[in-house]
Amino acid sequence: MKIKVYLLHPDAILPTYAHHDDSAMDLSSVEYVLLHPGKHLAIGTGIAIQLPPLTEAQIRPRSGLAYKYGITVLNTPGTIDEGYTGELKVILINRGQEIFQVLKGMRIAQMAITPVIRPEIFPQLRS
Repeated sequence: MKIKVYLLHPDAILPTYAHHDDSAMDLSSVEYVLLHPGKHLAIGTGIAIQLPPLTEAQIRPRSGLAYKYGITVLNTPGTIDEGYTGELKVILINRGQEIFQVLKGMRIAQMAITPVIRPEIFPQLRS
């Protein structure tokens, strides 16, 4: 399977697998922002993707950020549908007690590509 990745920002970093057997690849920020406790922001990755038919991308938290700082993905897993071609943004929320600095180039989330099953729906009346 191949996925086209479009670099939309000069600081964009291609999604990468940290290890050869990882199930998800890291997404990195192209922004510097301060994320205050209890607040959430959509952080740009500077990339767009073109998914193969019958797949989706799931955006998931990085366990290290969650454990060490209380930073997680607000709508986890975030779903990127096959037809979406805009910039991937990650909605991070700070559940910790301290202001968190999101740095340019920081790995902020993970992206897993998964198959999609689209069943036909048959309405039935219950008796």
